[in-house]
Amino acid sequence: MPESFSRKIFQTPPLGEMSKSDTLAKAASEAPKKRKTRTPDIPDIPAQPAYRVLPLGRGSNTLSTAEKWRMQAMRSHRTPTLLWFTRGQGRITVSGVTRGFGPHNLLFLPTRTMYGFEPVGQVMGYRVHLPDDPALGLPEEPLHMRFREVHQQNEITGLIEALQREIDGSQPGRERAMALQAGMIAVWLERQMSVMPDYDMAPDASRRLAAAFTALVESELREGHSVGHYAATLGVTPTHLTRACNVACGRSASAILADRVHFEARRLLRETDLPVKSIAEKLGFHSAAYFSRAFHKHTGLSPRDFRQTR
Repeated sequence: MPESFSRKIFQTPPLGEMSKSDTLAKAASEAPKKRKTRTPDIPDIPAQPAYRVLPLGRGSNTLSTAEKWRMQAMRSHRTPTLLWFTRGQGRITVSGVTRGFGPHNLLFLPTRTMYGFEPVGQVMGYRVHLPDDPALGLPEEPLHMRFREVHQQNEITGLIEALQREIDGSQPGRERAMALQAGMIAVWLERQMSVMPDYDMAPDASRRLAAAFTALVESELREGHSVGHYAATLGVTPTHLTRACNVACGRSASAILADRVHFEARRLLRETDLPVKSIAEKLGFHSAAYFSRAFHKHTGLSPRDFRQTR
């Protein structure tokens, strides 16, 4: 892995100055810096192709109530994901840290990186899913970069569109061509990082702690743990953890945890035919009745009613 890829969470400056705390700094320094494990894939979710290019052509004013949860809730993907915004703006939360995004912003999300975004009006661009293959040499940490030069904007758009053509095509050597195009995207990212100014290479204690918390949630998503458990694992009190999350993204630790768990519940209800009891067990709930009450409190619908809206 190239040395330039050992970077921290984002490359663009934060929305505002984040306050620092000596107590949080000490706690965060003891927190894990990298993801040690990842939540195993839930096999009941239908498998997706290794390479996908999807349009980002939706906005907050075009989503139906039944669709908004997919965009705004905290979630993660089972493969590395690249978001390339060509139009629109809003706020995006990655690994517990919230920042603004606008046109010609690129975000790279390693496998199982928790994120969610709130668009302001219409957003356009691409969402690119790549194989989780170490041979590609993709970054190990989330990235957020802004490209002001037209030639940079044209280069990444051209690479994505070239991958899209191979995905849609049926010519001989298609699989090899897709792998080569994905490799070109990885190389392009590496080259941009080598010349891009370094911003915020040492995130403050609050953001380090929030990032460590979201990584733990992803790795233990189906264990049914409380905020107290995660705080103890990170060596802080629940109050300190919530304070850090509020500073980093304006949300409490319990809100982040509930949002992530209930996104997974909604995805399982929408994309599988698993019984509600099985979904409750997969997500660490003690009983189907307790899961149903919690789901209704979070979404306003029972699991059965939500499933019928698909």
